[in-house]
Amino acid sequence: MRSTSNPADKTQAAAAPIDRALVEKWALLHLERYASSAQNLRQVLKRRVGRRVGGDGEAVRAAAVLIDAVISRYLATGLLDDAAYAVSRARRGLARGHSRRGIVARLAAKGVGAEDAAAAVAALRADASDPDLAAACAFARRRHLGPFRRATRTPADDRRELAAFARAGFERRAAEAVLGCADEAALAALLASE
Repeated sequence: MRSTSNPADKTQAAAAPIDRALVEKWALLHLERYASSAQNLRQVLKRRVGRRVGGDGEAVRAAAVLIDAVISRYLATGLLDDAAYAVSRARRGLARGHSRRGIVARLAAKGVGAEDAAAAVAALRADASDPDLAAACAFARRRHLGPFRRATRTPADDRRELAAFARAGFERRAAEAVLGCADEAALAALLASE
């Protein structure tokens, strides 16, 4: 009688041990596809190690040392640059209509330090004189609010739309300025005057 074994068990048994070359391969594959902060890359690599070795605490600790060494080397050579990553993500967030608060929160979730996040948000002033207003306009466009509304305006719309801006982290001043515009031309004039 032939024994039946699980193919996943053979894959785990035949898997190469985790060494520096494998950790570096994983890191480069991730960086090839995605921009990343040092902390985010560390978390990605730790998850890969966890999937590979399961609950083997000794292997996880040994891999953590390798991960730290690879990340330190990438930071020293400039392959990872948290400040540049933060500026790039902040600009993308502004263009997508994320508030400054939302941008800072997303950067923190990706492991960017508070100083780098603050510098990235401050750099948004170079892109727009009032980044909050520019982001609020992009938010309104994406969500079809204010001058981008598809239906006739009602008093209930004003409260609902103002609440949507508040939930997204926008200040009331920016939300009311965008919602006060009658059409896209008025919104463009508002942006030009800032």
